Amino acid sequence: MGQFDVKGSAEYFINYMNGMVKGVENMVNLKNEDILTGELEKTEVLAIGKMRLYHYTPLVKKSALKKTPMLITYALVNKQYMMDLQPDRSVIKAFLEKGIDTYIIDWGYPAKEDMYMTLEDHIEWYMDECVDYIREETGKDKITLLGVCQGGTFSAIYTALHQDKIKNLIEMVAPIDFSTDEGLLFRWSRHFSVDKMVEAYGNVPADLMNLTFMCLKPFELFIDKYVGLGASMSDPAYLENFMRTEKWIFDSPDQEGATLREFVNEFYDDNKLIKGEFVLAGKEVKLENISCPLLVVCAKYDHLVPPAATKPLLEAVSSEDKEFHMFDVGHVGMYISPNSKSEIAPIIGDWIVKRS
Repeated sequence: MGQFDVKGSAEYFINYMNGMVKGVENMVNLKNEDILTGELEKTEVLAIGKMRLYHYTPLVKKSALKKTPMLITYALVNKQYMMDLQPDRSVIKAFLEKGIDTYIIDWGYPAKEDMYMTLEDHIEWYMDECVDYIREETGKDKITLLGVCQGGTFSAIYTALHQDKIKNLIEMVAPIDFSTDEGLLFRWSRHFSVDKMVEAYGNVPADLMNLTFMCLKPFELFIDKYVGLGASMSDPAYLENFMRTEKWIFDSPDQEGATLREFVNEFYDDNKLIKGEFVLAGKEVKLENISCPLLVVCAKYDHLVPPAATKPLLEAVSSEDKEFHMFDVGHVGMYISPNSKSEIAPIIGDWIVKRS
């Protein structure tokens, strides 16, 4: 039987507790207004209902801007500033440094009166207005469209219906084929009634959605990350970045009832998008209508959108120029991991630049 190192264990425990004490002091001194996110300068250029379209201030001279502007469409369940969460790992900053003229949609925070908003409202109204604004403002017939997670599903649908307005399409951790059993969320969705949730709440509360996502990895998301925090709490920079992520996680909008109902029933339950059976605004959505250059990006350890849910898009489109990349990160790590700005964003940015 091996010997137990009492002295070493005691020293580790003392150092751990000292770090915890120092961390608590740092946390107390860290006010909410000190937890800065989305610090890149941007301007609101369009507002419809709760939705806002922002244009990021370029970081290069006007003459160095690439010809094709880019619109980023994020998911409804979280806020889009994840892509600019902290200055040293800002994916958007990496794009701006390459001269990509970048816009982003902020879906806002739905109120009671928004419970009847549908997928058609988000895609054929909000997104289409944003795309047309950018086209008119920049004088370009086509733009680059980058969709993240659920925003990638929206972007694939939009491009299939409006290929004439999209020059390049990038899909990041986006669910397209919902038949996979690799993700627990995909299996769960087949055994609960979103209709009853919407009937009970109207707009489904953000706290309920967050709890559901956290239950996908309960030990890691409820316990491990807070236990592990103690070892680094004495580092103010680490603590500030940890708090940034926590702020983003719990800064979640409620979900418009009709939109969530439609998304779950049409895609998670019936998988109509990849089957070519989904109809939006009276128009059949056929992914084969996508013919522009396509970049598909997945996270190897993604517990929310496993690669198996995204990769089938490559075979569904008619694009000849299509590329696939998978990185050794998780769903959120795509944007906040050490290699998010050093590796992931440069690869995506270079792909865009070559086609802009």
